[in-house]
Amino acid sequence: MVADVLKALGVSAEEVSRGDLIVRSPIDGVEIGRVKSDSPAGEVDLKVALSVIAFHEWREVPAPRRGELVRLFGEELRANKDALGRLVSLEAGKILQEGLGEVQEMIDICDFAVGLSRQLYGLTIASERPGHRMMETWHPLGPVGVISAFNFPVAVWAWNAALALVCGDSVIWKPSEKTPLTAMATQRLFERAAAKFGDAPKGLSQVIQGGREIGEQLAANPLVPLISATGSTRMGKALAPVVAARLGRSLLELGGNNAMIVAPSADLKLAERAITFAAVGTAGQRCTSLRRLFVHESVREKLVARLKTVYGAIKIGNPLEAGTLVGPLIDKAAFDGMQSALAQAKAQGGTVTGGARALDGQFPNAYYVQPAIVEMPRQTDVVKHETFAPILYVLSYHDFDEALRLQNGVAQGLSSCIFTRDMQEAERFVAAAGSDCGIANVNIGPSGAEIGGAFGGEKETGGGRESGSDSWKAYMRRQTATVNYSNALPLAQGIKFDTE
Repeated sequence: MVADVLKALGVSAEEVSRGDLIVRSPIDGVEIGRVKSDSPAGEVDLKVALSVIAFHEWREVPAPRRGELVRLFGEELRANKDALGRLVSLEAGKILQEGLGEVQEMIDICDFAVGLSRQLYGLTIASERPGHRMMETWHPLGPVGVISAFNFPVAVWAWNAALALVCGDSVIWKPSEKTPLTAMATQRLFERAAAKFGDAPKGLSQVIQGGREIGEQLAANPLVPLISATGSTRMGKALAPVVAARLGRSLLELGGNNAMIVAPSADLKLAERAITFAAVGTAGQRCTSLRRLFVHESVREKLVARLKTVYGAIKIGNPLEAGTLVGPLIDKAAFDGMQSALAQAKAQGGTVTGGARALDGQFPNAYYVQPAIVEMPRQTDVVKHETFAPILYVLSYHDFDEALRLQNGVAQGLSSCIFTRDMQEAERFVAAAGSDCGIANVNIGPSGAEIGGAFGGEKETGGGRESGSDSWKAYMRRQTATVNYSNALPLAQGIKFDTE
């Protein structure tokens, strides 16, 4: 099956049969490919050098023309959505609906970027000097390094690449070593679009494969002015100093320990649906997964009982099969991390429902789990730590201020939400003194962000913004230019410096 999907996407069997990087499907643990790693000693720097050459050519191409390449790439994605979505499921373990949804995100950001290619606006600024015009313009930045994570193996790259390309930048992609095949397939689709485009420079988009040392080599290269990295907070803390040491730019999308507040006035049926998708979707392996649930004491018992019933009926299994809602964890390390967190939660006073390994008889080399609900007496250390697995910690609160303090009382600040019919609570939640997260939702869950808004978070989430709104500015350099069209030379601030 994998060979057929790869062939349809333009990746030959030979390319994925000889290499040092072994790829296993989390569905059953079976090897599905071997990919050759790039050498950090030479190949990475060579690809960066080629990217610089491509950038120097690409920045001269008018932005609407650059948008045409992204439009063609979007058309390739449309034509190959089913195959690429299936490959995402095979390699990352997502249910097929989520794999297809991820490719749709790629299509959507291409559409967004095509429109943006005619809207890279600057400003005209009033000058205090007569006969002068001052303006703010935006220019292409340079090669952009994109380091992506396994859980969104193609969409996050597209968020960066589509914008970077219309902004006039070249792109170098270091995918997760757990999901190299989807990167290879995406690169082939881009190459098809580039061939139709006709005169895209060689090396405009490149992939480098390998582990941590490859990412470090990319991050350390002074010819790459921007590194956009998605992953754990630990990864970001290691990478950021490397980029900062050469005064480069970092765009970081790191951990998220996302919360939902369920108020007394909440529509519990609506909240129940949102909680279930946000907490168990992608087997809890989204940066926006729901991990902490703060329920008003007056409705906690009723809501938790309903959640336990729903959790007990969720279909866990092969993500390619119809009706499956929860696929496998990515690997054994993820399973071990989940079991360790559950053990800590019990030791810290929690009551655990679910969380055991599932389907190990059918899939002995894969790691399926029952999503866990953990009722906690307070927000302990394990609750404050993000575990990348389907664990939902449930706590009670008495008043809104307490709920807000609990929600904001963690190091991460990505996504947040409240379910309430109380307008005052809703408005307070999204006000300056409300949620401290980059994303704040009312009556929808914390996951499933749309590409039209800027995506990212605060605190240990890294502060980066990708995708919509004005996120494009991260991929460009700002220039303030002043043109003197007079015959005089007045100085700013009224300074007199008469040399005559």
